[in-house]
Amino acid sequence: MTTPTWDEPGGPMPSEDFRAATSAIMTNIEQVIEGKGATVRLALAVLLAEGHLLIEDVPGVGKTKLAKALARSIDCSVRRIQFTPDLLPSDVTGVSVYNQEQRDFEFKPGAVFANLVVGDEINRASPKTQSALLECMEERQVTVDGTTYELQAPFMVIATQNPIEMEGTYPLPEAQRDRFTARIAMGYPDPRAELAMLSGHGAHDPLSDLRAVADAAMVRRLIATVRDVHAADAVQQYAIALVTATREAPEIRLGASPRSTLQLLRTAKAVAALEGRDYVLPDDLQALAVPVLAHRIIPTADAQLNRRTTDAIVAEIVHRLPLPHDRNRSPYDTRNGGGAPTNQYEPRGR
Repeated sequence: MTTPTWDEPGGPMPSEDFRAATSAIMTNIEQVIEGKGATVRLALAVLLAEGHLLIEDVPGVGKTKLAKALARSIDCSVRRIQFTPDLLPSDVTGVSVYNQEQRDFEFKPGAVFANLVVGDEINRASPKTQSALLECMEERQVTVDGTTYELQAPFMVIATQNPIEMEGTYPLPEAQRDRFTARIAMGYPDPRAELAMLSGHGAHDPLSDLRAVADAAMVRRLIATVRDVHAADAVQQYAIALVTATREAPEIRLGASPRSTLQLLRTAKAVAALEGRDYVLPDDLQALAVPVLAHRIIPTADAQLNRRTTDAIVAEIVHRLPLPHDRNRSPYDTRNGGGAPTNQYEPRGR
C-alpha cells in the first residue's frame, strides 16, 4: 500500500483526499486488530483531535498491538516507554549530563521527544513518574533544569493500563486522567474475529509486516482539516450542558473539567470529518460522551458501594439530559425524515 500524496504544500485537504488518507490508516491498522473497527476509528479521531488516548483493559486483548499498529501506520518518530515501578521521571523527560569535553551540561532528551509516544502499562509506574507526562501532554513542551524544550507536532501519547483491581498497579492521578482525551476498552473479540486471529497470527505476527501509509506532514494536514469543521452555537451549548450535568449529578463527587468540554468538541469534529461531514451533530457528542468524560469523573462513596460505574453514570446523563430548545423550536428536532435538519448545523453561506 502506497502513501497518498497531494499537490498542495500544506493546509486543510479536500474532502476526497481526507477520506482516502484516513481510510488508508484505518485499513492498515485493521490488518492487525481484528473486528474492532469502531475502536480503531475512535483512536484515529483522538489523533486528529490533537489529543491523547488511554487504552484500559485486562491483559492479552490487544491494547499494545493497537497502539503499535497506529504508530507504525504513520512514518514519524515513535518512542515506547515500558512503565515499571523503578522508572524515573528523568527517563521520561530527559536529563542534563555533564560533558567533560565541552565542560558544560548537555541535555539528553527523554522518550517523550517523539511524535507518537507509546506508554505501556502506565499505571505500573509510581505517581511521581506518571506526573512527568503532565506538562508535555497539555503544553507540548518539557522543562528540565529551568530550560523549556518544545515538542514537535503532531504529538500524541497512547498509553495502556490494566484495571486498577489488578496487582502491581497505581491509580492514575486526577490531573493525569484529565489530560487523556478519551479512554477506550478493547474488549474480547467475537468468535469470528478470534478465529481469524488464530489463522492470521498463529504462525506470523502481521504487525511486523505493517508499513506506514502516512507521515507527520500528512497528519498535520489532516489535523488542519479537522480544525475547519463547523460546530454551530447550539452544538457548543449542548457540549457545555453535557459537561455541566456531570458536575451537578448527585452520584458524582468530582465532575468533568472545562478541558473536557474543549476535548469533547474537538473529538466530535474529528468524528464528523471521518464520517464525511464538515459540521458537528449532537449525535457526535452523545456517542463520545462516555469515552471522553467517564474517566475524568469521580463517583460518590454511595455510588461506588452500589457498584455504579462511571460509564453507566455518564450514559444515564446523556439519556436523561434534555436537548436545549430555542424560542421557536428545538434545533435538534428529528422530525421530517428522522434526521437532524442539516441547515441547523452546516456552516452559513450554503
